[in-house]
Amino acid sequence: MTITAFWMDETEITNNEYRQFVNYVVDSLARIMCDDDEYYFPEDEEGNRLINPYRMVDWVKHKEELADMLYQGDERFQGKHQIDTRKLIYHFMWTDYEAAAKLDRDKYAPMDRSQFMRTEDVLVYPDTLCWVRDFTYSYNEPMAQVYFHHPKYDEYPVVGVSWHQAYAFCRWRTDRKTAYWEMNGYLPNTHDFRLPTEYEWEYAARGGRIGNKYPWGGPYARNSKGCMLANFKPLRGNYGVDGGVYPVRVDSYFPNDFGLYNMAGNVSEWTRTSWDEANNAFAHDLNGESYSFIKERGKEGKRQVKDIPINEKRKVIRGGSWKDVAYFIENGARTYEYQDTSKSYVGFRCVQTYIGRSNTDRK
Repeated sequence: MTITAFWMDETEITNNEYRQFVNYVVDSLARIMCDDDEYYFPEDEEGNRLINPYRMVDWVKHKEELADMLYQGDERFQGKHQIDTRKLIYHFMWTDYEAAAKLDRDKYAPMDRSQFMRTEDVLVYPDTLCWVRDFTYSYNEPMAQVYFHHPKYDEYPVVGVSWHQAYAFCRWRTDRKTAYWEMNGYLPNTHDFRLPTEYEWEYAARGGRIGNKYPWGGPYARNSKGCMLANFKPLRGNYGVDGGVYPVRVDSYFPNDFGLYNMAGNVSEWTRTSWDEANNAFAHDLNGESYSFIKERGKEGKRQVKDIPINEKRKVIRGGSWKDVAYFIENGARTYEYQDTSKSYVGFRCVQTYIGRSNTDRK
């Protein structure tokens, strides 16, 4: 398998980073509901009002307009004004290049490109109750209550996000990056942020080595002093022997030779690859990929989502997690989760394709 050069986040996406995404959605919805001129710059040459990104929404001044964003009636807890997380929907667009390549083949009579532009609406708030749901007969409510919100966990990996939410985060991050470039004078843009393919993920995990069992080499999961080299479940009922009962900070343990942290253990990571037991048998040997974007519900093209083959709804996860035994933290181990599920042991990190033929192509 040949993998072309790409950038990868050195750590998993943290709670702090994902909260910026959630807060952006909250603020965007509030600005729309307020429709107040003080949140805008003067009009541009075409008469469009430019949003002022530095002014915060005054929730006291606009409490009546923003009331619909809060829990109401019996859903209010002890009379508190709290955001109704069911309202936090991120709307984004993406281009289906695979469909365009298959259908639009006549260069003399090209099709309307709107047929290949997709719009999606994704609920962005993470599933904080996954801590309780994932473990039967277990008391993990304290983590459900504070893990995503408390500043103590700012630099811990975000969990409870579905594949769709991870995909939406990548789109939002791309949009923010593009807006920054445009604000600085339309500088040459770069590739979009996205989830890695499973082959990219494994290449990155190996750290440039060939045949190594773990990101640090191997063949053991302990060092010469007997210390664990990753956050996983080494023995029954002894989660804390590696230094962390639950997930730990994203910069814990030593990085691999590519400078990437926790490519084994801590949390498993979503890839963009759809699951199939025989992926390696049919994937191309150049940037191999088996990918399908399937909506969470409703229709996908002319098909009802419930009628789509189950393998397309499964997405490969890699790396193993804090609750997995040693087999799952091996570089070559692969498994899957359903794309619309959210787990207390699955997070993600982003990649970005390198512009050039290789990472030595500097000109």
